[in-house]
Amino acid sequence: MADTILILAGGLIFFAIVFAVIRLIIGRTVVDRVAAVDLLTVISISMIALYAHVGGRFIYLDVALVYGVLSFLAVVATARYLERGL
Repeated sequence: MADTILILAGGLIFFAIVFAVIRLIIGRTVVDRVAAVDLLTVISISMIALYAHVGGRFIYLDVALVYGVLSFLAVVATARYLERGL
């Protein structure tokens, strides 16, 4: 049962990557593209967490946490730049 759930999670992550890349390519505005890049970072964090669970290496969860914080700061800086400049 657990293997089925892990395979399903991997499939959902794959479809999320496909849809995020499509949004990145056909995004009409810069904001759409920034949102797509942010979505790709969230997806990569979920991939790291899934790999940590499958591999039994839970130190990777710390990596995912740091990556999430850095991604948040990058999106905030980008939003500030797009809103009024640095």
